[in-house]
Amino acid sequence: MVIRQDRRSFLKTTAAGVAGLSMLPNCRGPVTTWRFFTEEEAKVLIAIAEQIIPADDDPGATDANVINFIDRQLVSYLKEYQQLYRTGLQGIQEFSLARFNTKFEELPWDDQYELLSSLEKGTAKGESWKSVDPRSFFNMVRDHTMMGFYGPPRHGGNKDLVSYRMLGFDYPQVIGRNKKKVSSE
Repeated sequence: MVIRQDRRSFLKTTAAGVAGLSMLPNCRGPVTTWRFFTEEEAKVLIAIAEQIIPADDDPGATDANVINFIDRQLVSYLKEYQQLYRTGLQGIQEFSLARFNTKFEELPWDDQYELLSSLEKGTAKGESWKSVDPRSFFNMVRDHTMMGFYGPPRHGGNKDLVSYRMLGFDYPQVIGRNKKKVSSE
C-alpha cells in the first residue's frame, strides 16, 4: 500500500527530521571546540584578552573572537609558543590563587588588572614564573591579542570585522584576488 503525501507535508516532515538529526551531536554532552587550549586555559585567556581590549561602546576581544585566532595559530604558525602559553597560563592561575585564593577568570576586574600589571612589570610570583619571564609572557599575549583583534578575519579573529568597523575602515582588498576580468577584444 502506497501512502500519498502532498509536497507541503513531505517538506514539513523532512524538515522536522533534519532538525532532529542536527540535535544529535548535542546529545553527547559538552564538546570542546579548542584546537590547542583546554577549557580552563581558554577561560583564563579570554579574561586576559578582555583586560587588554575590553568591550565598551565598541566590541572587545571576546566579540572579535580573539581567543579563536590565538587557538588556531598555536596549532599552525605559532607552534613555537605552545609551551610558553601552557606555562604562563598556569602561572597566572598559581599567582591568582596565592594572592586572592580565587581563579583568575573569577576575579573582579580590578584584581585581574592588578595581576596583569604585575606580569607586565615582571614582578609576578610563583613556581611557573621561575622558568618563564612574566613580562615576556604578558607581551606575547598582548601582541597576539592585538593581532587577533586587528588582523584579517580569515585568520580566525576580528569576527564580523569589528575592529575595522570601530576604526571606520573598509575591509582591505587583497591584491590579486579582486582583479576585474579584462575582455580580450
